[in-house]
Amino acid sequence: MRLLDCLPALPKASTGTPRRTVAGPRLPLTTALAALLLTACGGGGASGSGAGPDTGPATTPPTPPMTQRDAVRLASQATFGATEALVTQMRTQSAAAWVQAQVQLPATSRYTSGGGSAIHTDTSGVGLCDQPARKSDTCWRDWYSSQPLLWDFYRNAVNQPDQLRQRVAWALQQITVVSNLEVEGTYGLRRFHNTLLDHALGNYRDVLRAVALSPVMGDYLNGVNNDKAAPNENFARELLQLFSLGTCQLEADGSLKGGRCQATYDNAAVRAYAYALTGWTYPAGGASKWGCWPKGANCTFHDGEMAPLPALHDTSARTLLAGGSVPAGSTPAQALDAVLDSLMAHPNMPPFIGRQLIQALVRSNPSPAYVGRVAAAFSAGRFTSGGVSFGAGKPGDLAATVAAVLLDADARGDAAPGSTGGRLREPALMMAGVLRALNGRTDGEALGWWWGETLRQHVFRPPSVFNFYPPDYPVAGTPLQGAAFGIHNANTALERLNFLTYLLNWGGSQPVANVPNAVGTRVVLDTFDTDAADAARLVDRLSLLAHGEPLPAGPRAKVLDAVQWWTDKTDAKTWQRNRVATAAFLVFAAPQFQIVR
Repeated sequence: MRLLDCLPALPKASTGTPRRTVAGPRLPLTTALAALLLTACGGGGASGSGAGPDTGPATTPPTPPMTQRDAVRLASQATFGATEALVTQMRTQSAAAWVQAQVQLPATSRYTSGGGSAIHTDTSGVGLCDQPARKSDTCWRDWYSSQPLLWDFYRNAVNQPDQLRQRVAWALQQITVVSNLEVEGTYGLRRFHNTLLDHALGNYRDVLRAVALSPVMGDYLNGVNNDKAAPNENFARELLQLFSLGTCQLEADGSLKGGRCQATYDNAAVRAYAYALTGWTYPAGGASKWGCWPKGANCTFHDGEMAPLPALHDTSARTLLAGGSVPAGSTPAQALDAVLDSLMAHPNMPPFIGRQLIQALVRSNPSPAYVGRVAAAFSAGRFTSGGVSFGAGKPGDLAATVAAVLLDADARGDAAPGSTGGRLREPALMMAGVLRALNGRTDGEALGWWWGETLRQHVFRPPSVFNFYPPDYPVAGTPLQGAAFGIHNANTALERLNFLTYLLNWGGSQPVANVPNAVGTRVVLDTFDTDAADAARLVDRLSLLAHGEPLPAGPRAKVLDAVQWWTDKTDAKTWQRNRVATAAFLVFAAPQFQIVR
C-alpha cells in the first residue's frame, strides 16, 4: 500500500480560514491528511532494498536517458528540488553524467549579504549599534545575526544552478555545526559557510582543517586562545564525537564492531587531542579599546584562519588514535597536521561520515552493504559508475564519496512501499522544494523567523552542536531512524500544510522594505493554468513533477474529485486558478512528496 492510499474522501470547499487552520477557503482538505505524515499508514515494515552482505563497490549502471521517476528522485536527493526545466534537462543524460556535470560546475552560490568586520575593529568603546551612524532597527540583524545569510541560502537554493554543491554544503553544515545562537558576527558566519561551499566537493580532510582553524568554531567550541596549562576540551571532544569518528567502534559497513558499542576513544584521548590543538589565536585584524586577552594574543576577529600562538601551545609528546602521535617540540601547525592525519587514518571515519551523507541525501536507514560501498569510495578517493570516474584518488575525496552515495543501486532503485528506503523531507528542503517546483521566488525573509521557527528549522540557528536533530533519531513506534523526525510532531505536520496554504491561498509574502533586493516569497502558477480545464492532465502533470509518477488510481480519483469541484458555477472568475491551487496543495501535501523514496 502506498502512503496516499490512506487519503480519506475529500469534502467540498469550506469558507473562511483563521491564521492557524490547515485548509484555506479555496483548498478542500481534511486535517486527517496531516496524520498520514506521522503514521504513514502504519509505518515501515520490510527491510530496505539492497540489504545483504557487502559485495564491493559494484553498482547498477543507469541506462541513459533517465526516466521521469529517476530524474525526479535524483533531483530530490542531489538538489533542493525538481523543476520542470531541470527534469527535462536531466532526462537527456544518465544519472552518472548529470552528477559529473554538477561536480564540474563552477561554484555560483556564495553568501554575500550583511555587514563587515566593523563589530570587531571599532575602538570607540561604544557598541556598534549604539553609535549614531549605525543606530537603526536593522543594525543587529545586518551586522550580528545570521539573517542575511539565510536570505542568501534560500535565494541560492531556489535559483542557482550549482545545486549539488549546495546540498552537500548543507549536509556538512549539519555535521560540523556552528550556531548563531552562540556566536555573533555576520561576516564571520558568512566566511565559515562560504568555506563549506568551497570544500563541499573537495576533500574531507580539508573540511576538518578549515573547521579546526575557523575563529567562528574557535569561539563556538572554545578552541581559540586555548591554554596549554589547562586546555578546554570542547572542540577536541566534538571533533572526535561528531565531526569525524563517532563514539562506537565501527566495521567497514558502519555496523557496530563485534555487535556491541565499544568506545572509540576514552577521556585520556580527548585530553591528548585538546593539548595537541592548543596554541591558536584569532587572525590578525581585530582591535579593541581595552586591548586583547590573553597577553600576546590577537583581538577577536573572524575574517581568516586562526593564527598560531606558540606561547599557548603544548609541546609535549602526545599519543593519538590510529597509531598517530604528536612529537615533542611540535609547532601548532605540526600538531594540527598530526591530528588530521590520525583522524583520516582511523577506520571509523569512512563509514561514519559516509553513512551521514547517505542519510542527508538519500535515505535514513541505509543497508550495511550500501554504507560499506560508500565507505570504500571515501577510503579510495575514487568511484566509477556508468563509465564515469569521480575523485582524485586521495582518501576523503568528497566528489567520489557523494557520487557513490547518489549512484549506488540502493539510491537509484525504487524502494518498495512500506520499506525502510525513505527519508522525511526536512523543513528547509520542503520549503525550497515547493518553491522550486511551482516556479517560485523568495528573498528568504519569511523562511527564517516566521516559517523557520514555526517548523523548528531556522537555518544557521540550530539549538546545539548536535544540530536540529541527531542523524540516528529514533522514529517513535518503529525500529527505524529518521533525523528530521526529531523536529516533527502533530503541530509541525499541520504547519507543513499551513505553509502550502500560505503559498497557494494567501499569495505568500510581499517584499519587506528594509530587506535588500526584496522580492517576497510566492509561487507563480501561470504555466499550470493552461491545463486547468483538463483536471486529469493538471493533476498528472503536478504529480509527475512532485513524485516522478502519477498518483495511484484510488487517491488520484479523490484528488480529481476535489479539483473538479471548481467550475464556472462554483467560482465564475477564478475557477481555473482554484483548480491549480487545489491540485498543487494535495499533490505537495501528499506523503509521496513529504517522504522522499
